[in-house]
Amino acid sequence: MKTNDHPERKRLSHEIPFWARDDSLYFITICCDPRGQNQLCHTEVAKRIFESIVFRNETDAWHMRLCVLMPDHVHVLVSFPHEASMKRVVSSWKERLAKQCGVNWQRDFFDHRLRGDEGYLEKANYIRENPVRKGLIVSADAWPYKWEENSTGSR
Repeated sequence: MKTNDHPERKRLSHEIPFWARDDSLYFITICCDPRGQNQLCHTEVAKRIFESIVFRNETDAWHMRLCVLMPDHVHVLVSFPHEASMKRVVSSWKERLAKQCGVNWQRDFFDHRLRGDEGYLEKANYIRENPVRKGLIVSADAWPYKWEENSTGSR
């Protein structure tokens, strides 16, 4: 136990298995620290985050398909080049956004590789509906803090 009475968080490797296909898609959640404080849903912050996504898509650092910002966390659907380290790519992105936007991130992130029985549309709809489930809006289409492939930004 830590001195603050919270259990020690397990460190995750985030290594892409050697047998995973090059086009494997990952559902990633990255949380801010502290939780409950709006660090991401601000027009200028969102603009910079979405610009960084486009830049990394163009430079083949990753292939981002969807990003939904919540006040204190972000959900993405993304794939990585096979030779890339997911941990290094995501950590670099978090570090850059911390410097550019003043976002304080939690140490780690959660990743889940979509399996054959999990469709892109199912997971994308789940992510898009997150602001509705949290009571922030009544329709997912009204959420201004999302970026989707082939879009120019938050709307």
